[in-house]
Amino acid sequence: MFNTPSNGRSAVPAGNPSGHPSGHPSGAHALRVLVADDDPASRLFLVEAMRTLGLEAEACDDGAAAIARGRREAYDLLLLDCRMPGAGAQQVLTELRGDPAAPSAESTAVATSAEMDAAERQRLLSGGFTEVLQKPCDLADLRRIVALVQPDCQPLLDDAQGLASTGSEPIMRAMRALLRDELVGIYQDLATAVLTEAGFGDRLHKLRGSCGFCGATALAARVVQLQEQFKLGRAIPPAMHERFRATLLETIEALGAGA
Repeated sequence: MFNTPSNGRSAVPAGNPSGHPSGHPSGAHALRVLVADDDPASRLFLVEAMRTLGLEAEACDDGAAAIARGRREAYDLLLLDCRMPGAGAQQVLTELRGDPAAPSAESTAVATSAEMDAAERQRLLSGGFTEVLQKPCDLADLRRIVALVQPDCQPLLDDAQGLASTGSEPIMRAMRALLRDELVGIYQDLATAVLTEAGFGDRLHKLRGSCGFCGATALAARVVQLQEQFKLGRAIPPAMHERFRATLLETIEALGAGA
């Protein structure tokens, strides 16, 4: 039923998902990221790392400045420290989300913190953040963050991420076999317009975790896009539905080829 993918995306090196030195496709407009952090060392690292990964990075050192920037300019990604003077990450995001006229009102937002327990992480995710980044972090962590806003540039399967998550190749293969079965079920369910069902939000949450463990980076990024629509209470646009479906099928084929 499913054939080996012919687009070759799974062969892109995991360290550089796009296959281009800058980390984004040749000729594509660089995505913009705002780094808001009151710690100079963290701010410098995050800005330079994002530039290394091909994004246009700007920085500010407090929450009030982050709110002002987000109301004035459009950013694709917001990296917001949880404990900044004036306003922490949650307050910044709440202010921007509550201002429809702000160019960055609907930007993908990631909370950053050097201290994070499970309860706070869940609170931030429930509060509108797409992801939570624990500091200190490295380039591998930031590549996964960039994947949230660059789904078209991600490899179908990232073996390095899968091995890091599962600990061994046999476990990774076993988990990928389970993931493939899960994806086949979802693919078949799409014919019944399951994306419009309220319960599908919970299914996406589970799928995102499974993709993370298995290194299914392109599909994970598509899942994040759908979750953002659910958080905002919006219907899934037909084009986004089709991109999710296509990436889902490609991932099924890639998992079958690697079995």
